Amino acid sequence: MLARDSGVAGSVALVTGAARGIGAAVVDALVREGARVAAVDVDEAGLTELAARSKGAVVPFTADVSDTAAVAEVVDRTERDVGPIGTGVSVAGVLRTAPLAETTDADWAETFAVNATGPFVVLRELTRRMVPRGRGSLVTVASNAAGVPRVGMGAYAASKAAAVMLTRCLGLEVARHGIRCNVVSPGSTDTPMQRQLWTGDDDRARVVAGSPEQYRVGIPLGRIADPADIADAVLFLVSDHARHITMQNLFVDGGATLRA
Repeated sequence: MLARDSGVAGSVALVTGAARGIGAAVVDALVREGARVAAVDVDEAGLTELAARSKGAVVPFTADVSDTAAVAEVVDRTERDVGPIGTGVSVAGVLRTAPLAETTDADWAETFAVNATGPFVVLRELTRRMVPRGRGSLVTVASNAAGVPRVGMGAYAASKAAAVMLTRCLGLEVARHGIRCNVVSPGSTDTPMQRQLWTGDDDRARVVAGSPEQYRVGIPLGRIADPADIADAVLFLVSDHARHITMQNLFVDGGATLRA
């Protein structure tokens, strides 16, 4: 029996937070499967490097996902110049760590602007184009912190929890239009965001082992994820192999949340 086509080849995708880390890995995975990708990020240099290695498959757009007008313009230009967007992946995110009592108004606002308002704006713009066509797949990359309390990560966890629920609610609203909406929730992943938390040579081992003083279990599989591990999960969910899956939250964290 021949394997079913994934449906990704020849499609057009839009990926935010595309310049590095998980976002860049998602772009690379989609390109390998034959998609053309509108890559969105505030990091212009990172986008240029990403586009250069894609051999024309990536079209870079420098934009802030929390800027409604900028996102609408990127979506319009992509639909006009690249083609109808069939896949949207929201990866852009920021992390500001501090106990909640010490979290500033500015850090709280920026965290929610990028991590919650960003996916909302992107999902809304893409949904408006997909509904008349009666098809589409949308994935939000959130975090396992959205479902498990974390010391010093209250703003981040709360913003990711908001992104999870808005994606699932949208999935319920648009299912009748043939549009699927899912979430991928990574755990600790070897990205610049993860590394900004590290201060010593043994930090990787400590993440794997866990931290009792922070009420944090370790990673049962014994390793930190590579960005490609998360990208593979995203690629599955946007493909036709997941054609009957919607409103789900796939944890890709090596078992770290114990599915709490």
